[in-house]
Amino acid sequence: MSNNVEALLSRYLYRRERLIDMLIAIQETEGFISDSSVNALASGLNLSPLDVRETLSFYHFLHDSPAGKNTIYLADTVIARMKGYDDVKAALEDATGCQFGEVSEDGAFGLYDTQCIGLSDQEPAMLVNGIPFTDLTPDKIKMLIAAFKSGVSPEALANPDDHPEHSLAYIDGLIDANIRQSGPIFFGEPLDIDSVIRDAVTLLPMEVIDATSTSKLRGRGGAGFSAGLKWRLCHDAVGETKYVICNADEGEPGTFKDRVILTKCPEQVFAGMIIAGHAIGAREGILYLRYEYRYLVPYLETTLLSLRERGLLGTGVGGNPNYHFDIRIQLGAGAYICGDESALIESCEGKRGTPRVKPPFPVHQGFKGCPTAVNNVETLANVARIFEQGARWYEAMGTAESAGTRLISVSGDVEKPGVYEIEWGVTLKDVLELVGAKNPRVAQISGPSGECVSVAKDENRVFSYNDLSCNGSLMVFSYERNLLDIVRQFIHFFVEESCGICTPCRAGNVELYNKVSLIIEGRAVEQDLDEIFEWSKIIRGASRCGLGTTSPKPILTSLQAFPEEYKQKLVEQNGPLLASFDLNAALHEFTVATDTLQGTETTQTVEVSK
Repeated sequence: MSNNVEALLSRYLYRRERLIDMLIAIQETEGFISDSSVNALASGLNLSPLDVRETLSFYHFLHDSPAGKNTIYLADTVIARMKGYDDVKAALEDATGCQFGEVSEDGAFGLYDTQCIGLSDQEPAMLVNGIPFTDLTPDKIKMLIAAFKSGVSPEALANPDDHPEHSLAYIDGLIDANIRQSGPIFFGEPLDIDSVIRDAVTLLPMEVIDATSTSKLRGRGGAGFSAGLKWRLCHDAVGETKYVICNADEGEPGTFKDRVILTKCPEQVFAGMIIAGHAIGAREGILYLRYEYRYLVPYLETTLLSLRERGLLGTGVGGNPNYHFDIRIQLGAGAYICGDESALIESCEGKRGTPRVKPPFPVHQGFKGCPTAVNNVETLANVARIFEQGARWYEAMGTAESAGTRLISVSGDVEKPGVYEIEWGVTLKDVLELVGAKNPRVAQISGPSGECVSVAKDENRVFSYNDLSCNGSLMVFSYERNLLDIVRQFIHFFVEESCGICTPCRAGNVELYNKVSLIIEGRAVEQDLDEIFEWSKIIRGASRCGLGTTSPKPILTSLQAFPEEYKQKLVEQNGPLLASFDLNAALHEFTVATDTLQGTETTQTVEVSK
C-alpha cells in the first residue's frame, strides 16, 4: 500500500463514508486515481476494487487516467451558448493543441465539457484545476493559456493580489457576487450570529420546532416542504443518533444564489444548521458542497473554526452544557442527481449518487440509516434570521401560503444578471422590469426542471408556491433566441445527468431528445408529438426520483406556452411511414448487419474445417 493512501486512510479513520474525500485527495496529489490506488483503498476499507471503482466511475470530476496538468472544464449551458461558447471552445482547442475529451501530447492540458458550474451570470466560464475563470473571450483564452504554458499556475493567475485562499477577499477576487438587490433576510443588515445561536439553544427542541412552523418557512430546495414539519418528524423518529445535512449541491442550470449565500453570509447558514441540530437532537452536521465550489472550502473551514473558537460549535454549544454539535464539509465530485436528498445521502456515504426508493424517507432512515434532516442553503439561512427577528415577523412577509422572501438567480437576456431578493407575491412583469429584461419573450422559471413561461401571456403571474414557485433560477430569453434549440439543450442536460438506474429516465430522455431533434429538422409529424406526450407520462410516472419526474417539462411546458413553435415545424405524413423514418438508412444498416453476420458465419466455417 502506498504511503499516500495509507496516510489518507489513517486521516479519515478508515471510514467507508469518506471514500470520496480520499479519491479527491489522491487525484489532487497524483493527478488521477490509478489502479494501484484503487486496490489500496479497497484493501484498507475492506471493500472490493469494484466497489471503489463503482464510486470512482460515477462522478464527473474523478479520473482514472491522467487528465492534464491543467485540467480545464468549460461550462456548456444554454446561457454560455448565447454568450460566445462556441468561439471560446474553438480558442481553447487552438491554444492547447488538443480536442475536447483529450489530453495534449505533452500532458500540459486536458479539455473537458461540463454542465452548469454556478456562474450563469458571468459566462462563458470555466474551471482550471478547480479555479474559476469568467467572462471568457477568445482573446482572454489565448492570454490565459499562454500564461499557463509559461509556468504561471491557475491559482497565481486568478489571484494576482495574493490574498489568502481562506479569506473573503480571495473569493471576491475570483468571481463577482453580483448582488443586485438585498432585502430583510439576505445581504442587508448584519446578523448577530452569536446572540441568535445562544438564545436559540436555550429553548426546548419543541419550542424551536414550533417557532419554525409558526414562521411558515418552506424548503427552498424544490419541494417546498414545511421546514418545521420536517424537523418535527425527524425529532420524533426512533434513533439516538441523528444528522443535519445542508444541501449545497445547487446543480440546476441557471442557479447560483447558494454560492453567493455561502460567500457573503456563511455563518448564517451554519447558524441554521446548529439550530436545526438542537431541534432534532443531532450531534453532527454535514455541509454537502458541490465540487464546482471547491474553491470555497478553505474559506468555509475558516468560518467553522471561528465558530468553534467562539463556543458556537463543539462541546456545550452556545453555553448549553447538554448540546454538543459540530459540522464538517463533504465535497461532491460532479453529479447533478446528488441534488436529490437521498442520492446526496448515498454520496455522503462514499457511494455513487443513486436515489433511494422511498419510503423510508430520510427523516426516518437517512445518513448511515439514522434519522436525517436535509435542508438546502437558503432554507437554513432563513432560519437564522427567523430566530433573530421572530416567527411572526417572518410570517407577515409574502403571501398567505408563501411566507418570507425568495432569492432568485437571474441570467440570460437581461441588463443586470445576478442575485435578487424579492418578496413572494411580486409579478413576473415587475421582476422583468427590475432585472432589465431585453425584449423578453420567454421566462424559464426554476431552470430546465421548472416551467417555460410566455412573457406576453403570463406577465401578471406571481411568484408564490401557488403559482411561479421559482426554485431559485430565472432565465430570460428574447425574441431573437431559438426556443426549440433551448429546449433541446435542456433535454440534453437531463440525458447527461441521469444516474442511469431507471430505464424510463435513462432511455426515455434520449428518445425525447431525438424527437425534439426531428422537430427542429422539419421531419416530425403529429404522431411524433403524440408520442412525446405518451413517453413523458411513462418517464414521469415510472422514475424513482425528481430528475425523471421533471425531465420532460422543458418540452411539455414550452409546448403549452408556445404551441406554434412546434406546429409550424411539423410536416404531413405521406403513406404508412413516418416522415422521420429514413428508408435508405434503414436498408443500409440492414445490409451492413447482414454482411457482418455472413462474414462471421464464413469465419466460423473456416475455423471448423481447420
